[in-house]
Amino acid sequence: MWLGAKRGYLTDWVTQLWVKVTGRKITIDACPWLAGPVGKPTGIGADFFEQLAREEGLSIEPGIGLLADFMQLESERCRARNVDPSVVHFYEHTAEYQMDAWSEWAGAFKPFGWLLAWIFSRRLQQLNVPLSGLDTSQGITSHILNLKENSTGRVRYTAWVRRLLSSQNVLYAGSYSVCSVPDSRGMCVKVVFPLPNGNAEVIMYPASLPNGSFCLTSSGKGFGAPGFYFTVHGANGVWARYVRSMRETITVFPGEVNEIRADHVLRIWGFVFLRLHYRLRRTSKTA
Repeated sequence: MWLGAKRGYLTDWVTQLWVKVTGRKITIDACPWLAGPVGKPTGIGADFFEQLAREEGLSIEPGIGLLADFMQLESERCRARNVDPSVVHFYEHTAEYQMDAWSEWAGAFKPFGWLLAWIFSRRLQQLNVPLSGLDTSQGITSHILNLKENSTGRVRYTAWVRRLLSSQNVLYAGSYSVCSVPDSRGMCVKVVFPLPNGNAEVIMYPASLPNGSFCLTSSGKGFGAPGFYFTVHGANGVWARYVRSMRETITVFPGEVNEIRADHVLRIWGFVFLRLHYRLRRTSKTA
């Protein structure tokens, strides 16, 4: 049910009310780690960042990597220089890699995945998490985009847009950056997924593993820590909700020649509800 240009669809508006009622009112100046692109009530889609560039007067061009410099993640927990060079190369040259993915839903949670897709993901063209192996059987497109300020050339947003070839549904359209949060030492990796009148933000602390693998974890004790956030932006301010029950871990490790692998585990209330495995093959060199 459409409620108008400001509220959008009923299901989205109810979700936004939940964030406002159970979250807290903030200012981005006071909580800069929650800054990020905001979606329109009508949805997101594969062309979201092209529209954002036009609206904010930014130039847009093909990007190279999710991170300009992997070494900025160096900390006591993450010895960036000890991470396998192939993993570092992927983060700094993501556009050179082709992606394959496999998903495994925990049986009790699979109906939830179908419900999420039916109510939100298909309509919004955002967060279309694969529900079966057939969803990814034909492959996934992967594009890195840099949105730059014309006057300075500074990159304001680095976007990673992935689409399922079988259905053309947008798997993820997210903005990637690094940030610091009050309750974690060192820099964290932040991914912002635009949603109607707000966004979902996953802030993950990095860690290096003894075997050269790299791990990102979104987990913390509360607001101001790494973890999962919803934000809602309205005429009267910004609201944010820290969702402590949602946690995820991404472990990236070397595979065969010119290949890396990643295991992505998502949990709610401590239970694993979805596992994703990625194969990322280096297929070309960026200019």
